[in-house]
Amino acid sequence: MIINHIFSSRLAFAKRLVFIGLALLSFSGKLLAHPMPNSWLLLDINGSEVKAELQLPLSELETAFGNAVNQHPDDLVSRLGPQLNAYLLQHIHPVSMDGKKWTVRIDKMLVQPVQQSLSGPYNELRVLLTWTPPANETPRHFMLNYDVIIHQVVTHFALVSVRRDWDNAQTADHPYQVAVIRVNTVENKLYPVEINVQAGTLWVGFTNMVSLGMNHIKEGTDHLLFLLTLLLPATLMVRNKKWNGFVGTKASLVNILKIVTAFTIGHSITLIIGALGIFHFPGRVIEVLIALSILISAIHAYRPLFAGKEMYIAAGFGLIHGMAFAETLLNLNLDGLRMTLSILGFNIGIELMQLFVIAIVIPWLMLMSRTTVYPVFRTAGAIFAGIAALAWITERISSQSNLVTKVILRLTDYELWLVLAIAIFAVVAFATSRLKKALLI
Repeated sequence: MIINHIFSSRLAFAKRLVFIGLALLSFSGKLLAHPMPNSWLLLDINGSEVKAELQLPLSELETAFGNAVNQHPDDLVSRLGPQLNAYLLQHIHPVSMDGKKWTVRIDKMLVQPVQQSLSGPYNELRVLLTWTPPANETPRHFMLNYDVIIHQVVTHFALVSVRRDWDNAQTADHPYQVAVIRVNTVENKLYPVEINVQAGTLWVGFTNMVSLGMNHIKEGTDHLLFLLTLLLPATLMVRNKKWNGFVGTKASLVNILKIVTAFTIGHSITLIIGALGIFHFPGRVIEVLIALSILISAIHAYRPLFAGKEMYIAAGFGLIHGMAFAETLLNLNLDGLRMTLSILGFNIGIELMQLFVIAIVIPWLMLMSRTTVYPVFRTAGAIFAGIAALAWITERISSQSNLVTKVILRLTDYELWLVLAIAIFAVVAFATSRLKKALLI
């Protein structure tokens, strides 16, 4: 999803920088040759092990491994999976600083295209591994004996970067380089490299997840719009199957509390299920259903569909929204303790931001509900939410952005000004209403 897309973009950009650097070194008045692609080793550090992702260009792998791996990449893993597995295990050996061997397990292999490079598009083998140190050994400080491809192609090199480090609040796919594995040209030898990642704390990781949850809601316009649209009529009573008049301060607060609590319970359930990998939800289907939830809420805000049952609707659609929340945590490669803290911290962050938004918006809606202008405001809000929902549904089905979604994205840059405008409008409407009543008396 979004995180994978951002990571792919950043990784492609980093690779381009490497290629540009190599190209510049190859210039001496003119370009001598196109640089060949390097390997990339990305590390996810957690409490008890290292999750690694290895990206190997097939053109270089074929020179070292043979078997024409670059000629038929589509069925490479099915044809040569066991041989590749054995080859990789033979050439990757992390050890503790005192020489104790780590356990290396290959979890998955697949071929993927790389489109952006100075040497042109190429295919690479993507390998997911798990490195487990001996008991009581840290996964943050070790020696890495690695010579995949390099043992045969001495000009090849591998960049080693830390991609995620939960204990140091690094969870958003921002790799930083820690080593380069290459043959020493002076001695014509390949030496092990030392990987030494600074220690973090559980508290740093937890507070980062709280912040991540808050930012997820802050940037999740569709999540907020669903909740606010559902709350638009929460301050009103129903008469003759129409919204009609302020229901009262106490009743309004009770309705709002029920809706928010139900939504929280709903999304918390699927957040836990999804983040633990118990069940995976198709990303595009989830996004379309979220937009559909906004459309239904907009219709309800315009005319009562399920008056008095908003709590159940909030809980039901909360299950769908929680599926989207889980996608953020699913690929963090964490152990049990850190995943538990991540779920807790992320959920707390979501709730804090939701409560903040409700606290700065709902008082003005309650104030306007006492005036004759609220039906116009509610109707306008319902129509806006409905149009936004239809635009998102169209965009998420077709994978093509449209003018409406672009406008909504721009409006999010002025969200605080919009809240201020609502507040001013509410105060003016309420003051005008009171003044009219006073004059009539």
